Amino acid sequence: MAKDVKILVVDDEERIRRLLKMYLEREDYIIDEAADGNEALLKAITNDYDVILLDLMMPGKDGIEVCRELRERKTTPVIMLTAKGEEVNRVQGFEVGTDDYIVKPFSPREVVLRVKALLRRSAHPIFIQKETPTKDILVFPHLTIDNDAHRVTADGKEVNLTPKEYELLYFLAKAPDKVFDREQLLKEVWHYEFFGDLRTVDTHVKRLREKLNKVSEQAARMIVTVWGIGYKFEVNNE
Repeated sequence: MAKDVKILVVDDEERIRRLLKMYLEREDYIIDEAADGNEALLKAITNDYDVILLDLMMPGKDGIEVCRELRERKTTPVIMLTAKGEEVNRVQGFEVGTDDYIVKPFSPREVVLRVKALLRRSAHPIFIQKETPTKDILVFPHLTIDNDAHRVTADGKEVNLTPKEYELLYFLAKAPDKVFDREQLLKEVWHYEFFGDLRTVDTHVKRLREKLNKVSEQAARMIVTVWGIGYKFEVNNE
């Protein structure tokens, strides 16, 4: 039996927390709340949540700072909530490790759907289907990606990635030696078609390489920068 889904709702407005809690509890999720960034970070670090809904503008630490500090310790999936719809805020959120982004005012039903989608991408046990004869596993020298379990191992050791870092690695690894420019990666991995600061991709590639490198230098070298274009996944036979 799958474990219960625990979600932390962070917003300085009580009415928004109450609204989200009502809709999410209808899905039988367990909801915890925080009213500011300091409380949110403490709860996020000391508890294991399946998803965090995180407001951008809050007293104390804002959502960007909370997400940045959280990412130094945990890979908990984060959906950023904000009243600011400008592209720069979205890019800033992705740069610090946000997995999805919802602009206020929003439909509570949309939030529930986004949460469900993120739970699927992070392979919460509730959403893992029964085993089938054909497994979705990519095996390379020094690196294995089990897409059924959303599990990455490098030289036999597990690598803990955020959902977005995992999606980026899996997308590149599905097409070895194919070069993708940053616009393509933003569209295919982040599902956003917008022009502007492409550092979102660069930041995630850097973070992904660092995590792989801690376990296997050979695995980290598989993510190759193609100068002036973008990135590709190159199979090493070392």
